[in-house]
Amino acid sequence: MEKIVFYEDRNFQGRFYECENDSSDLHTYFSRCNSIRVEGGFWVIYERPNYMGYQYVLSRGEYPDYQYWLGINDTIRSCRIIRNVGNSWRMKVWERPNFEGQSMEVADNMPAFQERWHSRDVHSCKVFEGAWVFYEHPNYRGRQYLLERGEYRRYSEWGGMQPGVGSIRRVKDH
Repeated sequence: MEKIVFYEDRNFQGRFYECENDSSDLHTYFSRCNSIRVEGGFWVIYERPNYMGYQYVLSRGEYPDYQYWLGINDTIRSCRIIRNVGNSWRMKVWERPNFEGQSMEVADNMPAFQERWHSRDVHSCKVFEGAWVFYEHPNYRGRQYLLERGEYRRYSEWGGMQPGVGSIRRVKDH
């Protein structure tokens, strides 16, 4: 059963809100979020309503402070369940938009993407199996972008501000 609990204060204190479904606007339930407990499922939480702004991908566990989910502040305004986690992962990345130019198939985590790819840039991507996270910097740091099964003809379609990818991680239990 998917369930995430948002707390206004650190260390699971203060007002809280339990959520079991996608929510495009959490503003009416809490004004700030300083800790989270994921009791089931995989979730992506967003800094702005309607699944916009900074994204953070969370698996089952406790996050006693927003820095534990690599948050830049205590603002969370929407969330949704990641439904295509699966138990196998496969995607393909391209150096140019619309699946053109050189490509590479990916099936595992890559903490330093540039070690296996000729540049930092990914302009298009197809996710065949599983769910993935692109990170802005190596070693799973910086902005996060969730990619679920489907086609992304340009980086803006996964929410990217630029095509740079520093690392890639599969969404799965630790």
